[in-house]
Amino acid sequence: MKGSLFKGNFWSSDILSTAGYDSIIQHLNNGRKNCKEFEDFLKERASIEEKYGKDLLSLSKKKPCGQSEMNTLKRALEVFKQQVDSVAQCHIQLAQTLREEARRMEEFREKQKLQRKKTEVVMETIHKQRNLQFKKTMDAKKNYEQKCRDKDEAEQAVHRSANQVNQKQQEKLYVKLATLKTAVEDSDKTYMMHVSTLEKVREEWQSEHIKACEVFEAQECERINFFRNALWLHLNHLSQQCVTSDDMYEAVRKSLEMCNIDKDIEFFVNQRKTGQNPPAPIMYENFYCSQKMAASPGKAPGPNLARRGPLPIPRSLPDDPDYSLIDDYSLLYQ
Repeated sequence: MKGSLFKGNFWSSDILSTAGYDSIIQHLNNGRKNCKEFEDFLKERASIEEKYGKDLLSLSKKKPCGQSEMNTLKRALEVFKQQVDSVAQCHIQLAQTLREEARRMEEFREKQKLQRKKTEVVMETIHKQRNLQFKKTMDAKKNYEQKCRDKDEAEQAVHRSANQVNQKQQEKLYVKLATLKTAVEDSDKTYMMHVSTLEKVREEWQSEHIKACEVFEAQECERINFFRNALWLHLNHLSQQCVTSDDMYEAVRKSLEMCNIDKDIEFFVNQRKTGQNPPAPIMYENFYCSQKMAASPGKAPGPNLARRGPLPIPRSLPDDPDYSLIDDYSLLYQ
């Protein structure tokens, strides 16, 4: 970095003004607040990662996922569940890493706070000294100016009364004038002494202001660098988490590549087959024909089911021994 910028750009023409110093302090406070916000962000992210990891573990353990699959697909699903568990553990580990990042950020904030406090105490003291000495100097100046005006009035009074008062009154005026001249000399010395002291205090304040600017600028450079590196490291951890998770998912993909549909089908058939012969067709059996076939074993079988004609109507013939007429009913002898 080029030369210090703080010490050359935060002054004011008013000796009592702290606008430049206050502006720097406000900026440093904002920087510290930003670090605290990032620290809180890391803590919240850690809680989210931990909860996600635990929920993922619970899901993997409690929720079935293709538990009745067989052979190669079953092995792929087992790898899948194992890798899901591993991914969950990685998220829980990431949560611990993020909490460690937050802890380092907190330590850095507190370290800078203590360093700043020393400089701020010095500056607070020198500001009080400067303001007090300035007030004393201004009071001395007022007193000196008032003594000068009193002396001037006394001199004018002596000149005006030169021919108007008696000797005794004129002597009193001269005594008063002499006293005022002494007072002017004393107030002048006091005023000059305070001005000299104020100048010393001013030089000391300016010197401390420059030192404070250099310290604060160095702190701000350190803070920005630390914050930048912390954010960079945070992103590296997140990227590593993604890479690790992808490696685990790649193991599942490789296991899926080993799946063989034909083998899984063949495995299922071999494990659960029930037979190779289907049931025979259910044939139509005419009730009356089956009775005739039972009575006449030598007769040919009935017509093919697929070509059967209409249902025959039995008739009672006088010469047919299998039937007999009883009124209008036909009875078959058993």
